[in-house]
Amino acid sequence: MMKSNTLSYDDVLLVPQYSDIRSRSEIDLSSNLGKNLVLNTPILSSPMDTISESDMAVALDNCGGAAVVHRYNTMEEQANLVIDATSINEEIVIGAAIGITEDYLKRAILLHQSGVDFLCLDVAHGHHVLMKEALMCLRKELGDEIHLMAGNVATLEGINDLSDWGADSVRCNIGGGSICSTRVQTGHGIPGLQTIIECAKTDRDVKIIADGGIKNSGDAVKALAAGADAVMVGSLLAGTDETPGSIIQDKSGHKWKIYRGMASKEAQINWRGKYSSHEGVSATVPYRGPVSEILNDIERGIRSGFSYSGARNLTELHSKASFIEQTTSGIAESRTHISSRSW
Repeated sequence: MMKSNTLSYDDVLLVPQYSDIRSRSEIDLSSNLGKNLVLNTPILSSPMDTISESDMAVALDNCGGAAVVHRYNTMEEQANLVIDATSINEEIVIGAAIGITEDYLKRAILLHQSGVDFLCLDVAHGHHVLMKEALMCLRKELGDEIHLMAGNVATLEGINDLSDWGADSVRCNIGGGSICSTRVQTGHGIPGLQTIIECAKTDRDVKIIADGGIKNSGDAVKALAAGADAVMVGSLLAGTDETPGSIIQDKSGHKWKIYRGMASKEAQINWRGKYSSHEGVSATVPYRGPVSEILNDIERGIRSGFSYSGARNLTELHSKASFIEQTTSGIAESRTHISSRSW
């Protein structure tokens, strides 16, 4: 069965609207994801071993967001990363990732005891029987108070099922990240913005995390306007001081850090000595200094985006936002293009 054309972030623009917002400080970027999980800024860091450990968790918390500490280590090592971050700030909002097989329950219990605010069931294809079993098991063992984030899914049926199985929030998007090759390797996926549009049709009491394909603050605004309650990012934070890994300096004096997808061959071999799929890549990215400057820029861009729609908070953005499609010429016009101009 063939469906109609779908939309990526670059395919649309938000229509500027009348605004009576005199100062962007009037804008409230907070998002309540349920079960006492409130973000003052709707930004989450992806649970990747080159992005989210203790330092990133502290930095995200300082800007009002939250990190999801990766699971590509022993459960004791992961729990210690959570404890390290909470030793720096006892009031930190922090999450941690778990799988849906093997040690996931023991890991979840240890992380819960270590003080995480939410658990993220982290698999590439979340609309799966093993996800159903894991969510139901975790609800039985940990009760209703802990926030369970799950994913990833790309359809309305997927988010509805995960919600029915026990998820409080769902990561929505498959194959749209900067280092994810799922769509190429498997032929499956739905463009990122269309995924959010479809998942936002849910009638369940579940929150939407737009995960993957967010290239800049404008994409974040589009995702939130389409119905997301927060965005999850990886590449936007890559190469910073707070990401795990050492700085690499080449012969020319340029500095780099490694950034890789968790479905990449390199990440899987490093984690468990073998790989079962190859749906990601590993790359070096330029060293970019402290992540706080990048996070501040993203926040300013999102705040400005709310202002252009005349929205003082996320609820108003959801109700006021108006999209238009743009042509390839419009996409080119939208980008800075002085460097390509023929004088």
